[in-house]
Amino acid sequence: MDFTISLPDWAIEENQRLPRVMPTIEERMRHVIRFSRLNYEHKTGGPFAAGVFERDTGKLVVIGVNRVVPSNCSSAHAEVVTLSLAQEILGNWDLGAAEFPVYQLVVNWRPCVMCYGSVIWSGVKSLVIAGSGPELEQITGFDEGPIHPEWDVELAKRGIDVTNNVLREEALEVYRAFAASGALVYNAGGGGRSKLVDEG
Repeated sequence: MDFTISLPDWAIEENQRLPRVMPTIEERMRHVIRFSRLNYEHKTGGPFAAGVFERDTGKLVVIGVNRVVPSNCSSAHAEVVTLSLAQEILGNWDLGAAEFPVYQLVVNWRPCVMCYGSVIWSGVKSLVIAGSGPELEQITGFDEGPIHPEWDVELAKRGIDVTNNVLREEALEVYRAFAASGALVYNAGGGGRSKLVDEG
């Protein structure tokens, strides 16, 4: 028995070309959003990406992408893939270990209910997201699950700071393009094809 999730070749190559240090959260998010677009354009997963960085220096650990459909693994969301790769690269399951700098997870929207848990248990102390409203689900049709109504407060209680609405419109543009493409929305129980819906 074996269980392996790998990045697609293009993402491995892109990681090798990335700057080793990204001083601003906007620069970090811009690359994460670009990976999210490339992922669905390459048909290697959904329109989601995440990156792990040293919060204070901007040093890159890795940017990963969603791999659900290619891997036949419902848990292979971008956050889970990226955090797992970072833990492998850094040689520790706890990214909050005392010998480490403060690590930050950058994601192109608020994590779904599963990935919310992975943020807490990963040990990261900082979460940067492009947005947290209903727009992602409204635009794409993905089911993000029943997130806690005070999700950000619960993270703060656990020592995880949250920065919201970083390059929000750029992230939404990727979701609109994904929806217009008619790509697969891989919700459990049959999923369906994406379709651009009224954002109200």
